[in-house]
Amino acid sequence: MKLLIDADYIVYKNCAAAEYDIDWGDDVIMVGSKFSEAYNGVKRDLDRISGEFFDSEVILFFSDSTNFRKRVAPDYKGHRNRKKPCGYRRVIYKLHDEYKVIRMPELEADDAMGIYATSNDDCVVVSPDKDMKQIPGRLYNMEEMFTIDKQSGWEWFLIQTLAGDSTDGYSGAPGFGIKTSAKFFAEYGYTWNSVVRAFIQKGLTEEDALRNARLAKILTADDYDNGPILFNPSTVSSY
Repeated sequence: MKLLIDADYIVYKNCAAAEYDIDWGDDVIMVGSKFSEAYNGVKRDLDRISGEFFDSEVILFFSDSTNFRKRVAPDYKGHRNRKKPCGYRRVIYKLHDEYKVIRMPELEADDAMGIYATSNDDCVVVSPDKDMKQIPGRLYNMEEMFTIDKQSGWEWFLIQTLAGDSTDGYSGAPGFGIKTSAKFFAEYGYTWNSVVRAFIQKGLTEEDALRNARLAKILTADDYDNGPILFNPSTVSSY
């Protein structure tokens, strides 16, 4: 069994927790960090996760410094402008000594996990991010295990396209959240035409719907060929 772990989240959390301030006075405050504290925190989290699974291979996934979604919408995640916490990159370099680490050019960790999980057998995606409910297979959200089939993954993708995600900086259609989107699709069907219908009802266009879909879509093996393949409604399969 391969555990595909979203390590961005784990490393960021532990490095941020290990930061401290030094007030030198005269309007000067320095931020410091203790590397061993941050790294040991990461190790504890990884050991706890792997301890939930017997005889598993741990693979860590990180986001690249560039992001293909910026070409779709330059303001994607534009509000996330805080620098990485102290020690972040050093912890990642050290993790290479003990684990297999994957970072794919222009992709977020979510996309790299989605591609790997749909290209290899016996994988479990480990992530608290609800975006990963798009990916068929097994998902461990740090609390529960879920099995996601292609249809439910497709439905969650459409729900996220319509509802948007303020955390990631795309808005969806006005007035639609997760629950209202699910109710809308229950009435009109989980199809791309339903997505377009909802956007047009709100005074937007099909181009707006397509931009949101391309930001929401977590890549699978079918969405990557030496680079990301942007979502195209004309190539959607029957599910």
